[in-house]
Amino acid sequence: MRHDEMIGKVQALAQLPDRGSAERAAHAVVCTLSERLPSGLARHVAAQLPPDMAAAMREAADACAGADAGTAGERFGLTAFAGRIAGRAGTDEDTALREAAAVLEVLDAAVAPELTERMAAALPADIRALLPVGRASEETEGTEGTGNAG
Repeated sequence: MRHDEMIGKVQALAQLPDRGSAERAAHAVVCTLSERLPSGLARHVAAQLPPDMAAAMREAADACAGADAGTAGERFGLTAFAGRIAGRAGTDEDTALREAAAVLEVLDAAVAPELTERMAAALPADIRALLPVGRASEETEGTEGTGNAG
């Protein structure tokens, strides 16, 4: 997927007013995601992204990893995830979460399914719920055992 196409999809999904807002959101989410993921996984994801997004993701992974290329990534939950995105994008945390869900949906479509699964496995449940695969499993869990006979 090309950079312009990704940014256009982020803008549409997050209902952002312009491409600049979509660029800021995408950059903020990719950088923050990269801090949370193991550095090797972040680099694998970056390898499948357009150059601009890949560079942002690799820089964040390298900054977190330091000299250790196999680092596990920082441990933080949804509140810190939203706060970091909000700080980078210049928005509030609720908006940051909406934008994160849009960016993660676009990333899901842009990278190999195996990488999406590895990302989901590396994230805590609260952040994983922002991924399309996380939302799908959450919806499935919410409908199991409810006694609805359709």
